[in-house]
Amino acid sequence: MIYTLDIGNTRTKLAMFENNSLLKTEYLSTKNLKEELLFFLKKNKIKPTIVLASVVHLDPTLLDWLQMNTNFIQISHTTPLPLINKYKTPQTLGIDRLAGAAGATLVYPDTARLIIDAGTCITYDFVNVANEYLGGAISPGLQLRYKALNDYTDKLPYLQLEDIDYFIGQNTNESIQSGVINGIVAEIDNIINRYKKNYPDLTIILTGGDTVFLAKRLKNIIFANPNFLSESLNHIYQYIIENDKKNHS
Repeated sequence: MIYTLDIGNTRTKLAMFENNSLLKTEYLSTKNLKEELLFFLKKNKIKPTIVLASVVHLDPTLLDWLQMNTNFIQISHTTPLPLINKYKTPQTLGIDRLAGAAGATLVYPDTARLIIDAGTCITYDFVNVANEYLGGAISPGLQLRYKALNDYTDKLPYLQLEDIDYFIGQNTNESIQSGVINGIVAEIDNIINRYKKNYPDLTIILTGGDTVFLAKRLKNIIFANPNFLSESLNHIYQYIIENDKKNHS
């Protein structure tokens, strides 16, 4: 059994893999990660294997416990990966972005790849056919846009995501919904089209918490997989194991 941990700013996604098949996912609170994770892991009768990627600094005592009680790999900027990182400031690149790019490199060989992660932020990450990670973009996600409209205005309400089918909002709430949802869809489609002009062989992967909501609205053909980052961590683990075998043979 392989466990992957995608540790975000507010929540952590725990995924369980058996023979490269995703069995189950659970969400933990990043704020209470040590308590919730240890409660979960202590139920294991055998020493578990964990692959983790974190965008936050982890509690040193949690890392010490993992070091003593699990076989764990923390993906970092020094982890051997199947791509060349050509980001100008590689140490500032989010580990989640790097892991998703590495996963796309392994899963979709011999093509250019654009990985779009639609969560708190929307990140765009590009790997060319030569397996070079060139960078991408970051913009506010759905919830951030709703929150910003409420936080930085006097009268606009804080709305929740709705499944709308209109473009012209006929009151304030509808106008916000149209602006946020149709604006994000237009942004994603436009960015994809810009990439496709330069890279006609482009493979597009959409992942993150808002994958299902956005996928049915996009005009472009994409691979929509909300579990892609968890699966990428598992693929990276297999890649590391295979490389170790080759280096020791």
